[in-house]
Amino acid sequence: MDAIKFILDLGATVMLPIIIFLLGWGLGQKPGQAFRSGITIGVGFIGINLVIGLLVNSIGPAAQGMVTKMGIELNVIDVGWPAAAGIAFASKVGAFIIPIGLAVNFIMLLTRTTKTVNVDLWNFWHFAFTGAMVNVLTGSFLMGCIAAAINVVIVLKLGDWTAPMIQKFYGIPGISLPHGFSAAYVPIAIPLNALFDKIPGLNKIDLDTDVIQEKFGVIGEPVILGLVLGAALGGFAGFGVKEILQLAMSMAGVMFLMPRMVKVLMEGLMPVSEAARIFFQKRFSGREFYIGLDSAIAVGHPAAITTAIILVPICIILAIIIPGNRVLPFGDLATIPFMVAMVAPVCRGNVFRSVIIGAIVIAVGLLIATNISALHTTAAIDAAFKFPANATYISSLCDGANPLTWILVKLFAFI
Repeated sequence: MDAIKFILDLGATVMLPIIIFLLGWGLGQKPGQAFRSGITIGVGFIGINLVIGLLVNSIGPAAQGMVTKMGIELNVIDVGWPAAAGIAFASKVGAFIIPIGLAVNFIMLLTRTTKTVNVDLWNFWHFAFTGAMVNVLTGSFLMGCIAAAINVVIVLKLGDWTAPMIQKFYGIPGISLPHGFSAAYVPIAIPLNALFDKIPGLNKIDLDTDVIQEKFGVIGEPVILGLVLGAALGGFAGFGVKEILQLAMSMAGVMFLMPRMVKVLMEGLMPVSEAARIFFQKRFSGREFYIGLDSAIAVGHPAAITTAIILVPICIILAIIIPGNRVLPFGDLATIPFMVAMVAPVCRGNVFRSVIIGAIVIAVGLLIATNISALHTTAAIDAAFKFPANATYISSLCDGANPLTWILVKLFAFI
């Protein structure tokens, strides 16, 4: 238990470099090369986290401004993914989620039911969260562990299923994204995108970032889009000129820096990916394997980040107008890029379609987060979570609004 807690407390930016170093060395890289790959990937994640921090610090006050301006009174507070992850890992299931996840992955590799070698241990918290919700619901630790294991199986299969599309769209061969949050939206995005293909007029609208830049020139460049979207968000929030300009520049910075941080991460990842390809080809002739990573490697794509920024004010408006919603979006507004990271490839980079799909899943997700808020709150109490001032109930967009988690929780309610 203490060893697991120590590993988790290191955080993803320390855990992943260690895992990548050991993995690369085991796959045949020279120790120095493997070490460099691990450190480079860690630096890339630090850079991504810094940019996400910029996004959080910029969007947070703007979101609060919109909430105040519109007079929203919602009693379920979105505490954000760091709190949700802490609650998940502090749960009874969370203490065992790493061995559970690794065991399930190993068995599936042996039985050829997955191609993904999931090294993204930090994000096992998504599986722990599902297990914690089921544990609270049923009062059974065993049921919670089973629910978490089923979640692992489903997400590994989603990672396999989407890997060719992800590799082609993002240009990252040998990779899959078995991410418990991002992958959950793929089964929703695919049928909706197919439906859009059949709707006259709608099927002709193609607004990917390349088309936008081609039609609008410099105004269509991602950095300028960020500037414009940031200014618009500040206007919606009722900011003064100074704050609007500061928010506009921050959003421009996010749009400019995020892809470059992903490139740093990819610089470390590609040698490991190539070593894995050679290793498995030699020892498992005819079998294909993927290295499973955090969807953070995808959020820097202009289609994903542009979609996410557009969806921020939409999310707040939806929270106001949807009957039955009690969740006040706040802490997890910055996780919207992760929500759409695997939607963008489904839509082939079409920002227009991604925004529509994103709005639909956010609308449904707010109701899911409302529905699961009592379980979320109980799990937080069990984990000795410190509640925000005046908060009676808490939830989150990640993973409180996760449709896969909700479906599993509801299924276990009948057991």
